[in-house]
Amino acid sequence: MRAVRYTLWGAVAVFAALLAWLAWQSQSGPRTAALDIGMPFSLASSKGGTLSSDSLKGKPYAMFFGFTHCPVICPTTLYEMDTALKTLGDEGKDLRMLFVSVDPEQDTQAFTANYVANFDPRIEGLIPTPEQLPVLAKAYRVFYEKVPTSGGGYTMNHTATVFLFDRKGAFAGTIAFDENPQTRIEKLRRIIASAP
Repeated sequence: MRAVRYTLWGAVAVFAALLAWLAWQSQSGPRTAALDIGMPFSLASSKGGTLSSDSLKGKPYAMFFGFTHCPVICPTTLYEMDTALKTLGDEGKDLRMLFVSVDPEQDTQAFTANYVANFDPRIEGLIPTPEQLPVLAKAYRVFYEKVPTSGGGYTMNHTATVFLFDRKGAFAGTIAFDENPQTRIEKLRRIIASAP
């Protein structure tokens, strides 16, 4: 009985150590760059034409997956990022914010352009094709699903996380939905300060 108890306590200790290590990793900024999140892309842009990941080399950027008909999470996240960009001012002149649609069925280039026009010009909409979307979602570890609503319409459930990438295009952390504004700014400053 005592051996079983010691084994259980040992398992608890290992689990606690693992949680502590994960928490430390999440606070350590650039160390998260080792995670395999992201992929090369070339997507239709709300500004016309396409935007490729190659054109972002040397620039820090943030990516958020959402949709223009989103009632709360997407406009709130874009407003928070808009506020952060304005707070950073000239310090964040190279920083880009990419709003990637998980609803290409409704999010046309024109509609997305009108939507992001409500925010800072550094916020750009990207519209994957229905074929590109599942590949992107897998590479960025993003969840999305269409949810039918009454009246024959639908909404989308999706991941509510902003993904951060440094000037080398390496994953450098996340911003949670409704995160503390000062923490958000500090995380953005870290990727702005990253070496090209």
